[in-house]
Amino acid sequence: MKPIKARVTKSIPHRGSFTAADNSGARIVRLISVKGHKTVRGRIPAAGVGDLVRVVVVDGRPDMRKQVVPAVVVRQKQVYRRLDGMRIKFEDNAVVVLKDDQGNPKGTMIKGPIAKEASDRWSPLSKIAKMIV
Repeated sequence: MKPIKARVTKSIPHRGSFTAADNSGARIVRLISVKGHKTVRGRIPAAGVGDLVRVVVVDGRPDMRKQVVPAVVVRQKQVYRRLDGMRIKFEDNAVVVLKDDQGNPKGTMIKGPIAKEASDRWSPLSKIAKMIV
């Protein structure tokens, strides 16, 4: 896992629901934890583009439902800033479900674009992505 070259705003809150952008069998997932998140007492953990998170599959194939799986956030609605001054935002919040914590995706294709920060940090995702923004 490489560092991110952007100031990513952590905008996806704990217990937030969003879509799975791959063909792993999950459709809607809910965030339950953010890996490596450190904050002050009482603050709700949040995730941004490129973060490794744990999610619960809420809707999808029957064998995937109610499973706790690792995932990587690849799109977020909230605007974030890259180091060159460009500001980026997407139409929706989306994740890619992983097989393990090393970044190997469970699906074989990713629907829609993914952020450059996520593909730089998790190189196996860039191999199956159609478009990197």
